[in-house]
Amino acid sequence: MKLKQERNALRELGLVELRERLVNAKQELFNLRFQLATGHLNDSSRVGQVKRQIARIHTAIRELELKETKHV
Repeated sequence: MKLKQERNALRELGLVELRERLVNAKQELFNLRFQLATGHLNDSSRVGQVKRQIARIHTAIRELELKETKHV
């Protein structure tokens, strides 16, 4: 159920907010990969979670873009 709530929350955001979240998620992924390489990462599953979050954000952005072009 949490996944549906997250998807719905992303769909309610605007393009600017989605892009901000995308930048933040990519920065977090960079930091996690750095920690993984240096051996300081405690929860390695977090890398996969952030990658999926980035994919969901990309999907929401694409849905918005398609919706905007459809209305034009």
